[in-house]
Amino acid sequence: MLPLVYDELRVLARHRMAHEGIGHTLQPTALVHEAYLRLGGGGAEFANRAHFFHAAAEAMRRILIEHARSRGRLKRGGAMRRLPANVLDLASAPDSEQILALDEAIGRLEQESPQTAAVVRLRFYAGLNIEETAEALNISPRSVNREWTFARAWLFQVLENENEQ
Repeated sequence: MLPLVYDELRVLARHRMAHEGIGHTLQPTALVHEAYLRLGGGGAEFANRAHFFHAAAEAMRRILIEHARSRGRLKRGGAMRRLPANVLDLASAPDSEQILALDEAIGRLEQESPQTAAVVRLRFYAGLNIEETAEALNISPRSVNREWTFARAWLFQVLENENEQ
């Protein structure tokens, strides 16, 4: 299935990487290739397109988190973290601390609502729109929109509270 969706993965990776800082060491093609290797290098079987995008989103998420962690170890700074004005900006935050805080918050959200966390991961990491996310999760676009609205508010509140501490 990978050869059929390789171009789409490159577009998604380019979209994810467009918001990274200048001089970022991870390039979209490298992200796609690393995700490809983590998906079994073409040997993995996927039930359908939705299953593939779930796996690809998770692989890209893990790669970006690992990259952010390695960058974060090299940085110095105070305990205060800047928060973007809009929770949507968190997904493309060039600051590795924000990326790690977002991933931790999504993990907490997953404990409360696995479906909502799945919506967030597909929207943030795979770049899927409402309709594509609904198809991937086999739920209605209206449900995706409701989960997405809740998730943005929940994530922003959690991250804002952490920043105040």
